Amino acid sequence: MKTTQFLQEIINELNQAADLIADDEAEKLVSEILKARKVFVAGLGRSGFMAKSFAMRMMHMGIDAYVIGETVTPNFEKEDILIIGSGSGETKGLVTIAEKARSIGGTIAVVTLTPQSTIGKLADFTIQLSGAAKDQSGSESQTIQPMGSLFEQTLLLFFDAVILRFMELKGYDTNQMYGHHANLE
Repeated sequence: MKTTQFLQEIINELNQAADLIADDEAEKLVSEILKARKVFVAGLGRSGFMAKSFAMRMMHMGIDAYVIGETVTPNFEKEDILIIGSGSGETKGLVTIAEKARSIGGTIAVVTLTPQSTIGKLADFTIQLSGAAKDQSGSESQTIQPMGSLFEQTLLLFFDAVILRFMELKGYDTNQMYGHHANLE
């Protein structure tokens, strides 16, 4: 197959994955973020990069958003929300973070392939994405892409869709968001 054929197959997989996201789960995330005082995101590996990009866009919206593990991240409190991106929902470091957040009492959301996972059970609510696990052997979900790529791509696009929903609700456009963009570059 040629490179552009692979690209088309990736786009087809993303279209299928997008069709499987529950609207009510997505709207719950939007609602809970809007109610929160501060928003925290966490993820590891490529999922962590997607979470960081989501925090950046929320900052562009004027939302107090932070990435867990950064030196400038403030404390998590009861009025806050933690959003974890984890395909498996079993990553040990993220489980520990979710347990700590649960003990503090803030809201926990997980965007995952596996709502029944350890993190899914700790969360107040989950958003289930479609995709294949990193290890696809014996899995019903298959993709032509390596490892967790389909989940990670869907995670990024889902987070961008959430930002578009915020823009719609707040009446923002790109120019207003650009006013929050870094200017010491």
